[in-house]
This record gives sequence, C-alpha cells and structure tokens, in this order.
Amino acid sequence: MKKILIANRGEIAVRIIRACREMGLSPVAVYSECDRVALHVRLADEAYPIGPSAPRDSYLRIDGLIDVARRAGADALHPGYGFLAENPEFAAAVRDAGVTFIGPTPDAIALMGSKTAARAAARAAGVPVVPGTEQPLADDLSDADAARLADTIGYPLLVKAVAGGGGKGMRTVTDPTELSSAVRAARSEARAAFGDAAVYFERQLVRPRHIEVQLLGDEHGTIVPFVERECSIQRRHQKVVEETPSPAVTPALRTAITSAAAAVARGVGYTNAGTIEFLLDEDGTFYFLEMNTRLQVEHPITEMVTGLDLVRWQIRVARGERLDLDPRGLVAPNGHAIECRIYAEDPDNNFLPSPGRLLQLRPPAGPGIRDDGGATAGSDVPIFYDPLISKLVAWAEDRPRAIARMRRGLGEYLVTGIRTTVPFFTWLLAQPEFVEGTFHTTYLDELLKARNGRPFVEATPEVEEVAAIGAALQAALAPAGFAAGVPVALAERRWKTQARVEGLRSDA
Repeated sequence: MKKILIANRGEIAVRIIRACREMGLSPVAVYSECDRVALHVRLADEAYPIGPSAPRDSYLRIDGLIDVARRAGADALHPGYGFLAENPEFAAAVRDAGVTFIGPTPDAIALMGSKTAARAAARAAGVPVVPGTEQPLADDLSDADAARLADTIGYPLLVKAVAGGGGKGMRTVTDPTELSSAVRAARSEARAAFGDAAVYFERQLVRPRHIEVQLLGDEHGTIVPFVERECSIQRRHQKVVEETPSPAVTPALRTAITSAAAAVARGVGYTNAGTIEFLLDEDGTFYFLEMNTRLQVEHPITEMVTGLDLVRWQIRVARGERLDLDPRGLVAPNGHAIECRIYAEDPDNNFLPSPGRLLQLRPPAGPGIRDDGGATAGSDVPIFYDPLISKLVAWAEDRPRAIARMRRGLGEYLVTGIRTTVPFFTWLLAQPEFVEGTFHTTYLDELLKARNGRPFVEATPEVEEVAAIGAALQAALAPAGFAAGVPVALAERRWKTQARVEGLRSDA
C-alpha cells in the first residue's frame, strides 16, 4: 500500500493526510468546485476535481470517486466519516475496483447500518437492548395497529429511522394522539435523508446518559475495545461535546460495558474501526443503542488518553496486520480529555449556519491542547456541507483540570468573519451540572429552553465595533466575486483578494 485516496473533505481529510505523511504514504485528495483551494487539497500530493459543490454531484458520486481511484493509481481508499463512509454499496464498489477499503466489510456495514438488524445482533451476543419493535413497521401498518404496538412498549417512545443517524428521521411521542403524525413525519424525513422510509419504535429512557465504546477489529479475529466516551451533551440529538472517560462510569461498569461492546463486534466478525453506542439508565443499567461502522468525529479524545493514532491503526488493519495491543491498558484511561465541536453557527440565532469567509483564524495552543481543523484564515465555509470548522480538544491529568484547560483554550480561540459556537461553549463549560458531571441526553435542550433566548455574546460597544469591521471586510470581497458560498474561479484571484483583505485589516 503506497497511495491512499481520501474520499472526503474538511478536517477529517486533513487528519487522514497527516497520518499518511507520517507513514510514508502518498495522500490523494478530491474536491468539489467550492473546495478547489481548500486546505486538504493543498496538503495532498495530488488532487482531483469530482464535480459541482452540491454533495450529490461530487462527494456522494460513487462512480466519480472510483474513477479517480483508478486514474490516481490508488492502492486504498479511506472514506473518513459522513458522506459515503457507511454506504455498503460504496465499500463493495471500492473492493470490486481492486482498491482496499479502509473500513469494515460491506456486509458488516449493511448489517450494523440497519438499527433493527443491529439490535438483533446485540441480543444474539447477550447484550441488552432498549425495549422496542423487533422489525421495521410495515409500510401499510394502520394507525390502530401502530397504536397497539406503541402501547406494548409504553410512552414516551421514539419513532426512529432504521437507516442513517444524526437525529434525522426521529420523533419523540409522549401522547398516543401524536403517534400517527410522528410516524408520517419520521418516514418522510428518513426517506429524504437516507432514501429509506423504514422506521421502528423504541422506548425513550428518561434522562439517560449516552455512552459509547470505540473499538478496533483485525482480520485475524482480534477485537480491542477502548475506554468509554461520554456523549450526553447533545442539542436535538446531535453531539456537541464529548469527553473520556465518563464521569458516571465506575471501573466495574467500564469492564462490563467494554466487554459488551467487544461481544457485539465479535459476533458479527467486525474488522477495522467502529463504535458501539449505549444508553445508560439512571439506575446504572446499560442498553445497546446502535453501531457506527466508521471512525467517529470524536476519535481524538480517545487518542489523547491512549496515546494511539487510530487512523494509523485503521490503515495497518486494512493492510492485514495484527492488533498487537494490550487491551488492559486501553480501558484504563491516562488522564481526561474533552472535545468541543467548533461550528460555523450563530448560537444567538438558534444555531443557524453562518457561512462566509474566515477572515482570521488562530486556534489556541499550549500544553494539552489539540485542534483538528480543516481551514485556515481566508478559507470559505460553504453552505453545502456540515459547518464544522475544527474540533478543539483539551487533555489534562484529571477532569477539573481538563475543563479549566478547555476554558483557557476557548478564551484564546480567535476567529472573525463568521459566527461560531465558541461563546456558547464558554458559557456551557461554566454551568454547575457540567462541572459536576451530572448531566444527561436532554440536559442541554432543557438548559437552552430555560435560557429563553438570552444572547451568549452581549451587545457591548466593543462587540458591535468588531462586528462592523467584520461586515466591512466581508463586503469588500463581494466586488471580486467571492461572496459566501460562491466558487472561486482561479486560485490566483483568491490570493490577490486575500492580500487586499490583509490591507483592509491593517487599515481597520
């Protein structure tokens, strides 16, 4: 294996490129029109255009990506996460093209990608699952039959898409009168998001914690689980802060939950990186929730407490190497790590995306700080993709010092030109329940509701002045044709315009 095509963009593409560099492998990038001068393109040895900016015309084109792999002479392909990373048809197409897919087998992706099939696999492995329907709801299921099924499970319950994830195709039902409309809405959203309208019912646990276990499996039957991650800080079912280890998990519970994760993976013959997700009830009972058959966004915190490079191990496993790791050391964390997902979103405007140009971008540094980013000053945040700018990680010897270090890092994080979630995280990490570790999956939504729209950034004269300067700098770009989301025609024009911005910045 000498050359790896990275079928993704942004910070995860940059992360994989860096692992390739350290292993002496040649990274190959792909890019859509609006990504033609993105950081991952500039860092790769080679880069190939794959189409217009819309994902369906570029990063989701299986035929286009396979064609690039052939033209580039790539030995292997890393899908990153998102886009086609959990698409069994893509994994099979890569394999059929004679290219090594750095991930699980197509069969494993298909099996564990179906939430109902994954639940069955967990039960077969002797792992408890959240009560719910065993099969997807029939397409022609009547409202009366749906109501009877729901009654056997109990309220509150969730209507959940069988495919996909990320909170899409999911509806909470607290009253039987809401059931039929929730099923229709979940089916419609699931069909639009995943091309599959199948849904099922699952009991909604009251104020559980979301705990997940990262694992690796090799082609020789070895499964290695890692110390758990705490992912309960969620907004509308989307993770925004992760940490490891969980403040709620005891050593005995850690042994039980990591063993359960390994049993599920072993039962399906899993290879490469994956994550088993659990819900932890208030009484300490844990239940299998689902499996993500890919590298997770939050993998850096696991790396920080284990000292391992998970991308490097993904590549080694894909080459057929054995996992010569001592599992005992990987479930005993070295210190504590926290990750905040820095998004181009406006927390004072219901977290709506804030696309535009990053006029300044200076992530924090110093002891115990890691920033996995995919952009630089002058980069555009397009309207077409997830608006993640970077993942800020803080590590320290224990949780209180990790929180203090993250707060220091957030205070040093400099970004202008767009709105970001940095002020939101600064506020969140000071909340008593977060500091004490006594939160749950609905905690953040409840906290934001109680906040009742109060701004995270107070409109002081200084803040208004900075905002005005940013608006003026953004407006100065418009005559050159670089409004937010508009593709750049030529890289040379981009750098000339950036020089102009630097001059304006000096004047400001």
